[in-house]
Amino acid sequence: MGNNNIISKIRAHFNIMPDKEDEQEIISQITSGISFRGANLWVLIFAIFTASLGLNVNSTAVIIGAMLISPLMGPIIGMGLAMGINDLDLLRRAAKNFGVATLISVLTAMVYFLITPLGEAQSELLARTSPTIYDVLIATFGGAAGILALCTKGKGNVIPGVAIATALMPPLCTAGFGLATGHFFYFLGAFYLFFINTVFISLATYVGVRLMHFERKEFKTPGLAKKAQRMVMGIAIVTMIPAALMTVGIVRRSIFDNNVNRFLKVELSQNGTQIISSEVDKNKSVLNIVAVGREIKDSTKKEAERRMEQYGLAQYSLNIIQGEQSDSVLRLNYRLSQINNSREDEKKKIMEMSAQITDLNSRLSDYTRLETMSSDVSSEMKALFPQVKTISLSRVVEANRDTSATRRFVAAIISLDGRKRMTPEDTKRLHDWLQTRVKADSLAVYSSSTR
Repeated sequence: MGNNNIISKIRAHFNIMPDKEDEQEIISQITSGISFRGANLWVLIFAIFTASLGLNVNSTAVIIGAMLISPLMGPIIGMGLAMGINDLDLLRRAAKNFGVATLISVLTAMVYFLITPLGEAQSELLARTSPTIYDVLIATFGGAAGILALCTKGKGNVIPGVAIATALMPPLCTAGFGLATGHFFYFLGAFYLFFINTVFISLATYVGVRLMHFERKEFKTPGLAKKAQRMVMGIAIVTMIPAALMTVGIVRRSIFDNNVNRFLKVELSQNGTQIISSEVDKNKSVLNIVAVGREIKDSTKKEAERRMEQYGLAQYSLNIIQGEQSDSVLRLNYRLSQINNSREDEKKKIMEMSAQITDLNSRLSDYTRLETMSSDVSSEMKALFPQVKTISLSRVVEANRDTSATRRFVAAIISLDGRKRMTPEDTKRLHDWLQTRVKADSLAVYSSSTR
């Protein structure tokens, strides 16, 4: 009796049904969020641009901000709800809007990465190219928290947290980066991560809706309901398999690296010796170690090699580079680093020189443009201003003796036919026409009369 009482109390604590909102209100709220038109679509585009900028400059804060304003969760939760209540019409609309939103997001990110001058793949970008089983778990638990918050009273700040945790925006931006830069594997890895998030957020929504006993629409035939359930589970399993395989590979690499580090620490550490680096050559089955300081004796090396089996390294032989060999390796590494640094310096100098050449070419083109333009302007002026006999154009820098200020402008020096009168209105019209014709920000006309 006592055990039953305890179980009842535990159930009462974990029972979510008393906090459940009105079903129709929940369905209406989720349904209203699946559409991508007008303002909702523009919010998505701006969010994608913001997330792409954050990934491009490696700013976590900017990426989080983009995830908070993104409306992508709407159709994903809508698909999960539709599967949970057997609403095929809602499922079709949610899937259609989801496809549109995904396509627009990838294209927007691709456009950004095509025009951005920053082309390097930063760590925030690369982190979205290798999904694992942990991403499956994050999407599942995040989606469960999201649907629970949507369906119960006192939502608090759960939805913004779910948007950040499940990270729908960054993978789409990374997929756009892969298309823009031709890194096809970046595109596949990032899009797979987005697909994982989509499937398992929807699956968590589906399970949550069923646990909260939402009223289901009846399928025309019982067989159709079973077929739909099998399809949902099949998609989830197929999606999870590659992520599980990737996770196994990551876990194995992590265990292997830990074994190598433990082997070095336990078997080869001694006073006066420092292990600079270790590298595993899997093609030759050799563990290469560079050590400096007091040399490791052959007997210590043989004993350590004999114990390698205990660390899962039985298939590897041990190669210790020390003494003059290690000095040569260090000198070589130092030389390589110097070469790399000098190459970087040369790149910077070339870029600076290129900028200077571009600036000089721009200035030179300004001067030569005026020279070549003078003859064209002179022939046009014969018809417009017959009082003008000759004209010369040049760029001028005028310095003020009192204020030391300088002024840059185009000077037009003209000679007038003294037998033909030039009114002030003609002079003003000539000035305005010349300024427009030569495309000058500032222009001064100097004239003299000849007979």
